[in-house]
Amino acid sequence: MALEDDFQAAVANSRNLTQRPSNEELLDLYALFKQATEGDATGERPGGFDFKAIAKFDAWADKRGLSGDQARQQYIDLVAKLRQQYS
Repeated sequence: MALEDDFQAAVANSRNLTQRPSNEELLDLYALFKQATEGDATGERPGGFDFKAIAKFDAWADKRGLSGDQARQQYIDLVAKLRQQYS
């Protein structure tokens, strides 16, 4: 259960970064969180001009096949890197 505890702590820490991460880093955080909590992306890719939704879906879909534990660990590692980078 330590991985889940570390993941929950990283989620909380991600909300307290001193600077806003880049859009690419935010997409990576989003995709890893979704993969860790929901698994592979489902549903149809958004269409039209909703570029934000398309980017989020594509980032999540890029994590397809990653196990929940792998996604949790990568999320933990990314938040640790961002905390170091922005402190």
